Amino acid sequence: MNAGLVERLTEIEAQAALLGRGERSEYLKRSAQDLGVSLATLYRKLESVSVKPSRKRRSDAGKTELKLEEAKLISAVLVEAMRRNGKRLMSVKQAVEMLRANGKIEAARIDEETGEVSPLSENTITRALREYKLHPDQLLQPDPVSRMKSEHPNHCWQIDPSLCVLYYLPRHGKDTGLRVMKEEEFYKNKPKNVVKIEQDRVWRYTGTDHASGTIVARYYFGGETSANLCDFFIFMMQAKEDVHKDPIRGVPRMVMLDPGSANTSSAFKTLCKSLDVHVQINKPGNPRAKGQVEKANDIVETSFESGLRFTEVHDIDQLNALAERWMRYYNGTQIHSRHGMTRYQAWNKIKPEQLILPPPAEYCRELAISAPKEAKVSADLEIRFGGRFYSVKAIQGILVGQKVLVAKNPWEENGARAATFDADGRETWVAVPEVVFDDMGFRADSAVIGEEYKAPGNTAAQQHAKELDKMAMGAETLEQAAANRKGKAVPFGGSIDPFKHQEDTLATRNTLYLERGGQQMEYNRMEVAEQMLSKVEIAKLLKPRIEAEGGDWKQAVALITKHYPDGVAASQLEAVFDKLKTAGRLKLHKTG
Repeated sequence: MNAGLVERLTEIEAQAALLGRGERSEYLKRSAQDLGVSLATLYRKLESVSVKPSRKRRSDAGKTELKLEEAKLISAVLVEAMRRNGKRLMSVKQAVEMLRANGKIEAARIDEETGEVSPLSENTITRALREYKLHPDQLLQPDPVSRMKSEHPNHCWQIDPSLCVLYYLPRHGKDTGLRVMKEEEFYKNKPKNVVKIEQDRVWRYTGTDHASGTIVARYYFGGETSANLCDFFIFMMQAKEDVHKDPIRGVPRMVMLDPGSANTSSAFKTLCKSLDVHVQINKPGNPRAKGQVEKANDIVETSFESGLRFTEVHDIDQLNALAERWMRYYNGTQIHSRHGMTRYQAWNKIKPEQLILPPPAEYCRELAISAPKEAKVSADLEIRFGGRFYSVKAIQGILVGQKVLVAKNPWEENGARAATFDADGRETWVAVPEVVFDDMGFRADSAVIGEEYKAPGNTAAQQHAKELDKMAMGAETLEQAAANRKGKAVPFGGSIDPFKHQEDTLATRNTLYLERGGQQMEYNRMEVAEQMLSKVEIAKLLKPRIEAEGGDWKQAVALITKHYPDGVAASQLEAVFDKLKTAGRLKLHKTG
C-alpha cells in the first residue's frame, strides 16, 4: 500500500472507533464504497495498519517451580529412550511417573500458606524443560556451524560415491540395456538378491569444485573401489574433449572425502601425495562438512537420472556420454544462487597461477601405484630408483650412505623427486636430475681421464670433519693440521687431561665405605687323586732301566706280578725299582 492509502485507512479506523456498533458498520460500508473495495477487503486492510496494544507479560514469566536438577534428570531419561533416528519413544508424562515412582524426583509445588504439596502438571513440566533449554526438541537441533569458503576455483574439491539404486546392467542374457531396478526383485532386505547383481550395479561418483559449485558426475561398475575413485579423480583433473564448453580441469590444492575404505586406500593417497594434493578425510557422522557434494548428488538424481526412464541406454559408456553432455548443459546454463553466475563462468575466473595442469592420465595411473621408496646415497652422491640413477648433489645436507625417500616426479616423465625437510621440520619434495650415460656407459658429466679433474663438492659431514681436524690440531689450515699430526702433536695442544675427571670426582665425592665382616673361605682341602700305574705300565717304565743295569728282566716281571698285582701309585715307582735291584738273584751288578 502507498502512503496515501495508509493515511486514509488510519483516518477511517480512528473515526470508526468513535462510533457505536450500528453507526460503525454503516460508516465502514460507505468507506469501502468510496475506496472501491469490498467490506471484507477494507477490514483486512484496516487490520494491517491498525496498532494493537501489546499483551501484558505475566509477572511470573520465565520462572518455574521445577528444580534444575530434576529437569536435567527428566531430560536425560527422555533422550536415552529415543531411537537413533531421533524418534521419541517415551512421553514426558511417562518419564515423570517413572522417576516419581523411583523416588528420583518430586516435581511438586508447595503452597507457602497451607504447606500443601501438589504435583506439577505435565504442561508445567514441559514448559519448564523449554525454559531450561532441556527439552529434547531443543537438544536435538543441529549444532551451529561455521561457514567455510574457498579462495579460488580448484582450491578444494569434494568427492562422494553413491550407489545408483535406479539402474543396473544385466551381464547375461539378450538384454544389455540399463533398466529400472525393480523393488520387488531386488528389495534391500533380501541380501541374496543384492549379492547376485553386486558387480552389475551402477555407482555414481560425484565431484564438486567448492568455489564455483561445478558438478562432475561419472558412472562405474564394481562398487566403491580404490580403482574407481582414482579413475574419477584423474577424470576430473584431465582436460575434457572441448575445454571451451567444458573447462574444468587441473590439480586441486585439496580434496575432501568421507572415511570410506576406498577413500583412505594407499593408491589414492599415493596419487594425491605425488601431486601435492592434501587429502581431507571428514569425521564420521558429519555430513555438513561436504554438504555441497551431497546436494550435487541430489541435483544429478533429479535433473539427470530422472530423464533416463524415457530413453534406452545400452552400456556404461553411453551413460557416461549422456552424463558429460548434461554436465556441459547444467554447469554452463544454470545460475548458482551464491555467486549469481553459471558454474562454468565462476570456475573460469581461475587465474593462470592457480591452474596447475596434471600429467597425462596414464602417468597419473602410474603415480597411484608407485609408492615412495627408500634409496641409499652412493659415494657418487647418487641414488637408484626405478632402474635409473639420479643425482642428489644439490640437496643441502645430503650425506653418503644416507637413506632418502624418493618417488616419481609427476611433472617430468622418467623424473624423480626426493623428500627433504625444511627448517621447521616440514617435509618437502625436490626434483632430482637423472644421471645421463654416454655410449660407453660412462657418466656424461665425468672428468676426462688425464685431462681434467672435477673434485666433488664437500658434503656437510666432510666440511665438519675438516673443521674438527683443524680444531684438534690447533691449526688454521688443513696443511698445518696435517703437519702437526705427522709430527705426533698431542691433540688440543695437551690442554685436555684425559683423567682429570677421575681425580676431580674422587676428590669431590670423598666416599668412605664402612668395613664389612666376611667369612673365610676354606682352602687346602681339595683332594687330588694320584695316578695309579698298572703292572703293565710299571713294566714299560722300568724295563729299560733294569736292562740297562744288566738285570734279569724275566725274573723282574715275575716279581712285579707277584708283589704288585693291582699296580702301584706313580709316586712309588722309584721304591719299586729299588726293591727289584736288591731282590735275590735279581740283584743287579754292573758288568765290567
